[in-house]
Amino acid sequence: MKIRKADRVKDYENIWNIFSGVIKTGDTYVFDPNTPKEALDKHWFADYMDTFVAVDDDGTVCGTYIIKPNQIDLGSHIANCGYMVNPNYQGRGIGKLLCAHSIEFAKQKGYLGIQFNIVVSTNTNAVKLWQKFGFEIIGTTPKGFRHKDLGLVDTYIMFKHLA
Repeated sequence: MKIRKADRVKDYENIWNIFSGVIKTGDTYVFDPNTPKEALDKHWFADYMDTFVAVDDDGTVCGTYIIKPNQIDLGSHIANCGYMVNPNYQGRGIGKLLCAHSIEFAKQKGYLGIQFNIVVSTNTNAVKLWQKFGFEIIGTTPKGFRHKDLGLVDTYIMFKHLA
């Protein structure tokens, strides 16, 4: 498994397939399950973010992540990330690889921390994974997410110091 910078032209279709497959479930990301393909440019390829892909030995793109400043200007020293794994490749450790890579990349870029602004509380696998990497729940938004099946559920703000 190799993680590399995404190429907008070469990787767009593969990232779209992952992105659309993940958001269609309506249980982990705030994106509307019917988000159009053209919106991927602003959600995953904006100028202010770095986009990466996890590529299997056979060349299959099986995961992706973005890293960007969490806020503008005086808040830009804290990173924000979003990770997605192709549903057909979940459970193979790709999320771990993406997270570890993002932490190292954030350090190289000079970020002092990483904050996840909205982690759906019912996404217990993600919460546990982030905690294994040293992220702490620093806040809860009651009923902050409209889960497709469960209705309103809490969300967490999670943070990891890098300095």
